[in-house]
Amino acid sequence: MQFFLFPAIMAYGEEMKVLFISKDFSGANLCLRLLREGNDIRAFVEDPLYNQVLDGLVEKVSLDEGLLWIGTEDLIVVDAIGFGPLQDRLRGEGYSVVGGSAGGDRLENDRPYCQQIFKNHGIKTVPIHQFANRSDVISFVRNNPGRWVMKQNGESDKSFCYVGKLSDGSDVLDLLEYYRRKNSFEDTHFILQQHIDGVEIGVGRYFNGNTWIGPVEMNVEHKNLFSGGLGPKTCEMGTLMWYDPDEENRLFQEVLAPLTPYLRQINFRGDFDINCIVNEQGAFPLEATCRFGYPAVQLQSVLHRSSWTRFLCAIARGESFDLEWHEGFGVVILIALPPFPFYQSVDRERPLPRGLKIHFREEPDAEDLRHFHWEEVTAEKDEHGRETYYTCSDIGYLMHVSGVGASVEDARRDAYRRAGHIVVPKMFYRNDIGVKFLERDRGLLKEWGYL
Repeated sequence: MQFFLFPAIMAYGEEMKVLFISKDFSGANLCLRLLREGNDIRAFVEDPLYNQVLDGLVEKVSLDEGLLWIGTEDLIVVDAIGFGPLQDRLRGEGYSVVGGSAGGDRLENDRPYCQQIFKNHGIKTVPIHQFANRSDVISFVRNNPGRWVMKQNGESDKSFCYVGKLSDGSDVLDLLEYYRRKNSFEDTHFILQQHIDGVEIGVGRYFNGNTWIGPVEMNVEHKNLFSGGLGPKTCEMGTLMWYDPDEENRLFQEVLAPLTPYLRQINFRGDFDINCIVNEQGAFPLEATCRFGYPAVQLQSVLHRSSWTRFLCAIARGESFDLEWHEGFGVVILIALPPFPFYQSVDRERPLPRGLKIHFREEPDAEDLRHFHWEEVTAEKDEHGRETYYTCSDIGYLMHVSGVGASVEDARRDAYRRAGHIVVPKMFYRNDIGVKFLERDRGLLKEWGYL
């Protein structure tokens, strides 16, 4: 079986070697974009569960094989944290590497350290506390009642995260006691962050080791499983995004620009994003994403007009680049299946989604297919030579669907029109991506001077 993101590969004539280094091939959509631009690509995928993604299109290699194959004149793309020391070493040996750095890994993985770096560079911070065991965090909440946001360090199970709703902290205490009774998350480091009211919004931009490249990216994430912000946290259910070419963008100047000397110090080269709470007092950064974001890069793939090969090469080599992009807004939606987002604890004897056929109410055209970002999908040709798509894993992280438009409303209509053509038994997605921004948050951000 072969894995596809598009029904055909259209070379754009770049023709260079690209080595893709990944954990779970989250960047498969970006990898395929580089393939479509005519490059010779090989990929190392660390997690064997995902090693078959893009089989038949991209040759899979061991890390040692890939590094023997690639040259210093070529490009290495890293799509996840955890490879920072390797990136630093390869850059020291003269290779062109885009993705992050060891310092970036620490900034994303170590929340207290990240907040200290923010504070050292004059950025507003939110009080944060770290605990090594459940008993200590329970005692703290009992002695310090309030609304607390509970998180973990590192690449954690997103369903652990919880935003307290009650002012006395009793709901957070109840969840902690539940974890203790069920013996859940025993070895984790618990992080408590003080809750503050405001609008949650992210700001990102690419950094080339010396300076910022391209426009400022504004994004609104939707992490809760259900519409209306209900349900457990997930990796991401959908995103609203737009670009701002104004270097004086207030959010950029308050939380990204001050980190310029630090990013130079750690030789960071890649996409850098900070998620914030904004209110009338200013912008308070919550956490940093020091790598390609998902599904942010899926949206970037349809918003960018420039060659991704040349853009990423410039970032890796510390060069300037005049990025061209589509003005307006983009919306991306995750389409999922059970057992997502609880696939880590599901009974493997239960019926799982592998092998379900993806149906279309109307046959997608070439433009629709450009906005279908397959994640765990395989394609086989039927007796008429047409691609038929199937789910290829038991996780349920099926695909993303994107839409663009001159307004948020237009982008939403574009994305949901495409999503409405897809039929898979038991599929689900949020139907409100961008709605809260339209109904409430946009007005507040304008009032506070951030739009």
